[in-house]
Amino acid sequence: MRIANPVYEVYTRRLRHQLAGAELPRHVGLIMDGNRRWARKKGLADTRLGHRYGAEHAENVLAWCESLGIRHVTVFLCSTENLQNRRNDEIDFLMQVVEDLVTDRLGRPDSGWQLHVAGSMDVLPDTTARALKNAMEATRDCTTEAHVTLAIGYGGRQEIIDAFRDLLYENASQGRSLADIANTLTAEDLAAHLYTANQPDPDLVIRTSGEQRLSNFLLWQSAYAELYFCEAYWPAFRELDFLRALRNYASRHRRYGK
Repeated sequence: MRIANPVYEVYTRRLRHQLAGAELPRHVGLIMDGNRRWARKKGLADTRLGHRYGAEHAENVLAWCESLGIRHVTVFLCSTENLQNRRNDEIDFLMQVVEDLVTDRLGRPDSGWQLHVAGSMDVLPDTTARALKNAMEATRDCTTEAHVTLAIGYGGRQEIIDAFRDLLYENASQGRSLADIANTLTAEDLAAHLYTANQPDPDLVIRTSGEQRLSNFLLWQSAYAELYFCEAYWPAFRELDFLRALRNYASRHRRYGK
């Protein structure tokens, strides 16, 4: 049980008050980094437990978004590189954490969030892919207009390749030549084939743990996103830290390349 800190509570309320009426992001991307380092710092013998604490904390962050009217959130859970380079026992543990998260929490019809997946289901264990598909189906009729996308088995470069491949196949089935496609191709055409098709691009991408890079996350979609880097490890990412990120976002003048 967290012990109440009066100073923290006062400062958090003050930030909420400052954000009243401010321009907030419509869509927030979250790179939830630092789970294992947090567990190591806490002295946990099994650093894999950081993934479980991190997954449970994602639900808290979604609640903060919900309270502020942020209706689109994308959470980077696991990259294709993670699946290739991490130890098998860690990947197995992480996949079980994901299955528990979507089965017991985010994938419930009453969760308040319609769940989507960005990434390749083919690279995931069958049980994980099945749990994700069941969660998407269970939340399909959510009426809150709140959308959470789990980026799992995800890579931004591969997403663009897959989108372009799908676009070519679609146009080929219509009898169009490569020259025709090349002469008429637009950014909107390609975006319609991304994993996140029909969703707004992220306005703000937050990465925890002090690392300052996107790590192949939403490369196309984040072209004009504002980036915010926080020193806290993901499981220790507080509402105060989140509100600071939103305050920083609200203070920026977005140019969209102009």
